Amino acid sequence: MSKQVLIVGGTSGIGRELAATYARQGASVIIAGRDSTRAEKVAAEINTEVDSQQVRGIEADLAKPELLKEALSGIEHVDSIVLTGMRRDNNTIADYDIAGATELAIAKIVGYTTVVHALRSRISPTGSVLLFGGLAKDAPYPGSTTVTAVNAGVTGLVATLAKELAPVRVNAIHPGMVGDSPYWAGNEPVLEAARARILTGVIPTMRDIVEGSVFLLENPAANGVNLDLNGGHA
Repeated sequence: MSKQVLIVGGTSGIGRELAATYARQGASVIIAGRDSTRAEKVAAEINTEVDSQQVRGIEADLAKPELLKEALSGIEHVDSIVLTGMRRDNNTIADYDIAGATELAIAKIVGYTTVVHALRSRISPTGSVLLFGGLAKDAPYPGSTTVTAVNAGVTGLVATLAKELAPVRVNAIHPGMVGDSPYWAGNEPVLEAARARILTGVIPTMRDIVEGSVFLLENPAANGVNLDLNGGHA
């Protein structure tokens, strides 16, 4: 049986790149997104790109955790789970959007946990779970209150899930700005300002984050790790 990887949030950006990486290696990959049609379309695109029939798409919305158990019911076995899905929330205290904050908090804290809960008995004992947090946990900015709090919460999830799921390994990766991601690519004024705050002067790429993700997913000694990948933030 080939390795089976579930990537929730795998229809774009880093999640999509990670799905393609595993498909190239011969793994069976399930990408999940909020819209089933888009997930199936992206899966077909990746299959064409990497000459594979190993990728399929399903619908799973982290912001609707009550529906996740049913959405994931067709997965009989999984070796690795990647939880990269998120909501962007630029939300100041002065002009606080409760709905946006609630959706983000539910998606990353309750949604991530619910996916693991739903699949806990179907994860390989030698398998792993990877959560995505972010630099805002340590470097807040105006409007990041919810993002900062939720990404800090991801570190707490790593601590508790690593104990509850043992021997399954649980880690998190915390990227900073990713220069060639769909959200940031081409925004030169913002990218230039970011370079000035990065000790290496080099903005990480999606490939950098994918390589870090594969390390955490595959290295049997990596457990309970919160890995910051941002080039060193000044």
